Amino acid sequence: MYRNNLSGSEFWTSPHKAITLLGMSGSGKTTLASRLPQRTWFHYSGDYRIGTRYLGEAILDNAKREAMKSPLLAELLRSDSIYLCNNITVNNLKPLSGFLGMVGDPALGGLGIDEFKRRQALHRDAEVRAMLDVREFIDKSLEIYGYPHFINDAGGSLCELDEPGVLEQLAEDTLIVYLKPSDEMLEKIIERSMDEPKPMYYRSEFLDHVLPEYLAEFSLSHPDEIVPSDLFRWIFPRLVNHRLPRYERIAEEFGVVLPADRIDEIHGETELIELICEALG
Repeated sequence: MYRNNLSGSEFWTSPHKAITLLGMSGSGKTTLASRLPQRTWFHYSGDYRIGTRYLGEAILDNAKREAMKSPLLAELLRSDSIYLCNNITVNNLKPLSGFLGMVGDPALGGLGIDEFKRRQALHRDAEVRAMLDVREFIDKSLEIYGYPHFINDAGGSLCELDEPGVLEQLAEDTLIVYLKPSDEMLEKIIERSMDEPKPMYYRSEFLDHVLPEYLAEFSLSHPDEIVPSDLFRWIFPRLVNHRLPRYERIAEEFGVVLPADRIDEIHGETELIELICEALG
């Protein structure tokens, strides 16, 4: 595997470096990737690949269903007078998160349990395929575009997939680098997510475990009574505690750990490579 066969000096002198960034949303993965020279590093975004390649049609279909609830928009769509399209970018993934949705009161934009789980399952399958695509894109980025180096900006839910072969293939093709947040940074991530709740992927087993507890704590008889954003704020700290040991296990088996707080020190590839070589050493 990439990690097991690599020393710091070998990574430093390698003419073709490939990295997978692992960590929570908000830990700085996309920020770090954006600071590498665009002329030499191919930036692969797992979430962008999911939203454009694998869930693009489902996202649009969902938007069309919502638009068809308006008589005016319905008539314009039927007559091909207007059309809808995705505008997903690496820095704007709202169409993807909007499709995932949140459990709760339909009048507040919430989804029923079955529909929520259906969309979550679609996302999981798409994320598995997007991560398996990394191998092909490493080859294409060099062969077609001439990028000597490759960085895979993986989603925070990579640790949730539990799909045989995915982490193993990533570890064969890339060095997995876990951006580990300090306690202070973790508090800020949680606080920011509380202020701006956004849909995200987590496993059905996790939801099945925490949802009865939430309903009991707030004396609710049915998920349709839930305020979607309130459920997210309650779940998110629990999801963080659920994911942290998973990130640790992946890094221990397949990669290295970098303190996420040190990203501010990184303004280019030299600083990043130095930190990685230090961790490898």
